[in-house]
Amino acid sequence: MDIVVQNITKKFGSQKAVDNVSFTVKTGEIVGFLGPNGAGKTTTMKAITCYFMPNEGDITVGGYSIRENPEEIKKNIGYLPENNPLYKEMPVIDYLYFVAELHGIPVHKIRDRILEMVNICGIEGEKHKKIGELSKGYQQRVGLAQALIHNPNVLVLDEPTAGLDPNQIIEIRDLIRKIGQEKTVILSSHILAEVEATCDRIVIINNGKIVADGTSTELRKQSQGREILKVTIEGGNRNDVFKALQSLSHVHMVDFISKSDSSFEVQSKVNESSRRDIFHLCVNKGWDLTELTPTETKLEDVFRELTLK
Repeated sequence: MDIVVQNITKKFGSQKAVDNVSFTVKTGEIVGFLGPNGAGKTTTMKAITCYFMPNEGDITVGGYSIRENPEEIKKNIGYLPENNPLYKEMPVIDYLYFVAELHGIPVHKIRDRILEMVNICGIEGEKHKKIGELSKGYQQRVGLAQALIHNPNVLVLDEPTAGLDPNQIIEIRDLIRKIGQEKTVILSSHILAEVEATCDRIVIINNGKIVADGTSTELRKQSQGREILKVTIEGGNRNDVFKALQSLSHVHMVDFISKSDSSFEVQSKVNESSRRDIFHLCVNKGWDLTELTPTETKLEDVFRELTLK
């Protein structure tokens, strides 16, 4: 099922939490919804799940409108909120049985669905424990199990790895990628590496507006158009080298990479290259140019550029 968000605006009083937002998530695609805290991620995801209606615009899930067919959409969506709302005094099995009943799964199918979720989400060894006794990582797995138990076509995950340790993050990431082979998945996060490692596409929102939409490679290419070089120059005083690099006509900015050697990060001016200037500088000064390597723009740089405006 495709998710199509069409020009939605959501206001809380006089504040626009989401301002004329539009994007599409295709069937079988994992899309990362990225933005700083307060950017409008959770508000948009709550609108997709029919938690509330936007003031303007519409959202369709599999062709069903949130305004005309919200109950049909809810049947087809699995939702993991940011604050995983689990009944921690309940054993895992009992909780999943309870959720299955809420979703109207026929009684004769519930046991098989629970066993399937236990297997898919990797909670076999924890299934008889009370949820409150589980680690944060396993509680997230239980949250994913409840979101999946009715076999939805669409999965909406709000900060699914928040509060997890690095090992747990990798486990949940692998689980989401496995699930995403068959489902339409949208997940929100402000952890850039997590989104880049998990998602097919990234949508960045800032101050309630979409500011970028594309793969991580496409977003890096779109970022300013500045060439970034790692340069190592030997045979001269590092401070003199720094000043000489900074004075080149095509150079925008120079930074020391470390305190101990003569390696620099050189950022060229927009749509210009400083490689020839650096080469000729070293020839004229009698310095040894031992490294001149293009550096790929980091997603963190793209994010800061788009969200600090």
